Amino acid sequence: MKTKIFEITHIDDKAEEELIQAAEILQKGGLVAFPTETVYGLGADALDPAAVQKIYLAKGRPSDNPIIVHISDIEMLNMLTPVKPEDVEVLTEKFWPGPLTVILPKKPQVPDVATGGLATVAVRMPDDPIAMRFIGLSGRPVAAPSANISGRPSPTKGEHVIRDLSGKVDVIIKGGDCKVGIESTVLDLTGPVPVILRPGVITAEQLSEALNKKVVVDPGILAQSKGKNETGCGKELIPKSPGMKYAHYAPKAEMIILRGRAEDVKYEAERMRSEREKAGGKTGIIIFEEKASEKAAHDFYAKLRELDDIGVELIIAGALSDEDPVGLAVMNRMIKAAGFKVIDV
Repeated sequence: MKTKIFEITHIDDKAEEELIQAAEILQKGGLVAFPTETVYGLGADALDPAAVQKIYLAKGRPSDNPIIVHISDIEMLNMLTPVKPEDVEVLTEKFWPGPLTVILPKKPQVPDVATGGLATVAVRMPDDPIAMRFIGLSGRPVAAPSANISGRPSPTKGEHVIRDLSGKVDVIIKGGDCKVGIESTVLDLTGPVPVILRPGVITAEQLSEALNKKVVVDPGILAQSKGKNETGCGKELIPKSPGMKYAHYAPKAEMIILRGRAEDVKYEAERMRSEREKAGGKTGIIIFEEKASEKAAHDFYAKLRELDDIGVELIIAGALSDEDPVGLAVMNRMIKAAGFKVIDV
């Protein structure tokens, strides 16, 4: 397959023509990768089961891992769900467009292949003008997981997508760098208490304040942030979201996380690098400054890919505090990237 690459950093007449082409390709069952504020997405018509199936094949994605559906206006939400609880109206007014995904009951017309066979659908409205224009021109809800090979670090730059998916998809819209850098917060609104199934930069505190009620984080996510996998956290603490049970975000290099006081982590990381390099191994270090969790969110995936590009064999990362809600979100990704390998120092 020959992939068309459209370089679009702002919407002018040329960009509009290219976005129309991309939208027409999606309407005909094609795959289009596009930028969002979180990470790049790989899109298909969410109501076309054959098109959505192509996403799983292009990415090598497990078939029971649901896909978030992206919309450009509230009317599209009506195509996906039969109900709009009061909570949805409050949240969409405050956080959309933005990095918040809500889980709602699905209409029968939403194919099971898009929802991993679940009776619910995950929906969000991205805060990116290129994404919004592309989705609007398509006139269809767009099912779009991250635009990478499944299991690899999520793409936050257009070149990441080209490297992973060129020749496997119909179109790549190469925009700028993603401004958030990690995937959206996923909030389940189908139960009596709203539950965060995947942490992101929109926090439980912000959501609780907006709804004027308690929003909780899935205990399985909190267990994972401590470095406990499914075997180590007990059946009752296995994350509820099907996608959270899979390996994600992993670099090619081996990766370990050091957890402890900042000075101890830095000392041990340098000691390990020196020891490894004396033996001829190439090592990279990722340590973010304390209280810099938003920068960590923005930079983490790109740093993993940069270190892979220079051929390091081991990546040593410093843990972030999961007391910081955005730090929890980054740790959720970091723990999975390291395969739950955490050393206390």
